[in-house]
Amino acid sequence: MSSQLEALRRHTTVVADTGDFEAIRALRPTDATTNPSLILKAVQKDTYRPLLQQVVRDHRGATAAELTDRLLVAFGREILNIVPGRVSTEVDARLSFDTRATVERGRALIALYEAAGIPRERVLIKIASTWEGIQAARVLQSDGIRCNLTLLFSLPQAMACADAGVQLISPFVGRIYDWYKKAAGADWVEAERAGDNDPGVESVTEIYRYYKRNGVPTEIMGASFRNAGQIRALAGCDLLTISPELLTELDQTEGDVPARLSPAYLGDNVPTYHKPDEIWFRTELNANAMATEKLAEGIRLFSADAVKLDKLLAQAA
Repeated sequence: MSSQLEALRRHTTVVADTGDFEAIRALRPTDATTNPSLILKAVQKDTYRPLLQQVVRDHRGATAAELTDRLLVAFGREILNIVPGRVSTEVDARLSFDTRATVERGRALIALYEAAGIPRERVLIKIASTWEGIQAARVLQSDGIRCNLTLLFSLPQAMACADAGVQLISPFVGRIYDWYKKAAGADWVEAERAGDNDPGVESVTEIYRYYKRNGVPTEIMGASFRNAGQIRALAGCDLLTISPELLTELDQTEGDVPARLSPAYLGDNVPTYHKPDEIWFRTELNANAMATEKLAEGIRLFSADAVKLDKLLAQAA
């Protein structure tokens, strides 16, 4: 009998959520995603420290932003030597509310990849799913730069991304689960909120049904998993980006993983296509306490790790 990881691959494109080259090589994903936190974690290992030092050595006098972008692209290039598909590289989260600056950084990242001989089709520029980030993605997509909208926690964010024509969205399953579990406190019953009833799984399923029913071409990539049960419950989603630890668990567990999501079975009461404007978006996001809080928290955490990465680069200079 094959492993659950191999069974999952029959329905879903498997993506590795890591900056660890050896884990990517061992687990054979199609794509890989990175973010400032994952790169920060990687460069603190002896194995990857030389890559950071080389970037600093080769670009003395560069600004902190330039060094960070060159480091992210250096990791991305190495990853693309391993995976057959795409890598996601993130724009600095500190620019999440600045449309113009996000566009400029996205273009700069693609320029670095193309200067290294990497076609833009193999790169996804990751941007936070704020209103400003989504509008930046609209501009980048019109330039032929494909975007991955991250820190996505709600259907209104997904609707706005669809209208902007983004290539891919990354709804965060685990962080949604975390919020509802914390909010429920002692009333939380894990067995009752597992599988299809997991609040993170429910959110991705809602987005999947909206996109497929309305013919939205944007890819859906479930992200931020806390356990393998959440992954199995979303088998059939376009893509799933999974940590090395959970990929290994699935790889070492025998059994089938049947598709749980399918365009052929979307159910009833799926909203019709909606073209959001800024006021509608902000009003709907504000009405969703979980999405508002987790988006803000995610930006803060990624921004804090970006600051730490700046300091590491400065120390290595």
